[in-house]
Amino acid sequence: MNCGRGPAPATMVRCRQCSASVAAPAGARAVQCMQCCCVTRVGGAGRQLSVVRPIPNFGGGRGKKRAVLVGIKYTNTRACELRGPINDVKCMRYILTERFGFANDCVLVGVDEERDPCRQPTKANIRMAMHWLVQGCSSGDSLVFQFSGAGAQVPDCDGDERDGMDEAICPVDSFQQGPILDDEINQAIVRPLVHGVKLHAIVDACHSATVLDLPYRCTFSKQSVGA
Repeated sequence: MNCGRGPAPATMVRCRQCSASVAAPAGARAVQCMQCCCVTRVGGAGRQLSVVRPIPNFGGGRGKKRAVLVGIKYTNTRACELRGPINDVKCMRYILTERFGFANDCVLVGVDEERDPCRQPTKANIRMAMHWLVQGCSSGDSLVFQFSGAGAQVPDCDGDERDGMDEAICPVDSFQQGPILDDEINQAIVRPLVHGVKLHAIVDACHSATVLDLPYRCTFSKQSVGA
């Protein structure tokens, strides 16, 4: 509870690329510089990830097939505007509902063209949507997470990355609130999965190959692809 003391003050950090001062909101693990777009990690190693629980009646049905589809063009932001994300989401929604039997109310869509603030692809809303997706999952569930937008890399402070970098996705408010790191995505939609649940994640963003932070990877040879 706040108890009338007001919001916690922001912490000022130096951009690791251009050295500009960037305000990091309380609890943020990374921030994006508004001048050079570089992502800088906030705080030291060993900080625990906060677990964000979905708010009651967040929306969406609770069928055995559920999906979260996020597409961000970054219109009216300092990031370069992207052309395809909204269309990606529309195509995916059509395929899931018309071909694979997903109910309309079991597909949550977050795009920056949406006027409803609860459907905007902000960091807080994406976090809540990810937890809604897996909450109460059981054997036989088919889950889909799609993100089409910008990605980033952040210096790893946990020692779990071979290349020393964490991957991240950038919400529409990433310049103010920071990106969502692969550590948190793994904690949000991978670790809660129980036996018999299928999760398909389609992430179209820079540095997205290991954005789910899985302990293994799948590679294909040219011969196997052409077979």
